[in-house]
Amino acid sequence: MRQSNPMTTLLIQTESMPLMVNFPAIAQITREQFYEFCQANPDLRIERTAAGEVVIMPPTFSDTGNRSGKVYQQLANWSDQNGAGETFDSSTGFTLPNGATRSPDASWIRSDRWNALTEEEKASFAPICPDFVIELRSSSDTLSSLQAKMQEYIDNGAALGFLIDRKNRTVHLYRPNHTPEILDNPETVSADPELPEFALRMAKVW
Repeated sequence: MRQSNPMTTLLIQTESMPLMVNFPAIAQITREQFYEFCQANPDLRIERTAAGEVVIMPPTFSDTGNRSGKVYQQLANWSDQNGAGETFDSSTGFTLPNGATRSPDASWIRSDRWNALTEEEKASFAPICPDFVIELRSSSDTLSSLQAKMQEYIDNGAALGFLIDRKNRTVHLYRPNHTPEILDNPETVSADPELPEFALRMAKVW
């Protein structure tokens, strides 16, 4: 019986839908191969699904990048004052327990968990799921794809997640063992008790 050639799937996120490109003779890209691929293409925004699919996303539009920066700035300012963890921007990739490599728009990890990693692990796509993640929906993102990504973070150990949908001016709050809570046009979004006294001010994010 003739066997089909193994291949890996490359998903290129376009404005309307992902574009799938197949690479014959590669059954599944390994973590090491994915890391080398990212190093060879530093200008691309790249993620890897738990199934081994490589996802290439378009550059963030200027306005979305501006709002994303304001989200990260607020989180970083709080973290500097709180001192209990480390913050990461949208260019940071993490290897989740399910094998996916994801890059949330902003994230935070408790110091005890971050410091438990080796220096080699920190220097790569660290094998850890952030305690807190924020995703900001851009014009090229479907709401359903981001909802699935947020649930993936929660299933892999995140304690809290904010999905910001600027188009509909809503914020979806994700917590383990809870149905996502949807806030309609909030002025602030509290991260208590997971991040004590942190509240994301939405005025400059909308």
